[in-house]
Amino acid sequence: MNTTQHDEQFMKQALLQAQQAFEKDEVPIGAVIVCKNQIIARAHNLTETLHDPTAHAEMQAFTAATDFLGGKYLQDATLYVTLEPCVMCAGASFWVHVGRIVYGASDPKRGFQSIKTSLLHPKTTIQGGILAEESEQLLQTFFKNKR
Repeated sequence: MNTTQHDEQFMKQALLQAQQAFEKDEVPIGAVIVCKNQIIARAHNLTETLHDPTAHAEMQAFTAATDFLGGKYLQDATLYVTLEPCVMCAGASFWVHVGRIVYGASDPKRGFQSIKTSLLHPKTTIQGGILAEESEQLLQTFFKNKR
């Protein structure tokens, strides 16, 4: 299996998490963290459920993954998330030293790449656009239903 197929396989799992968020009337963003080809954390936005504006999918996934591994660093792990991380989540990815970030849809308004300074750990690699259409469609449907 090539890298793109591998990334799509795990992004589909992140999309399932985003669908769970959608069903809870949360902004439909999902995340999974993979280490050694195994999903070690699954999460989705819980900002409404927890009344916590920091309860983004990535933040929930980082907490679950570091707990699973019993340490605070994820340098051998990949974060798969359906939307480009925001500045807060990119900053958190720096602190956990996540090895790789793969995201679906870009977020030109609030995504971390909209600022000119790199927020990621220097060793973190990034890949965007994996199943972007599916991620965008779910977000568009959610916000269309809100209007």
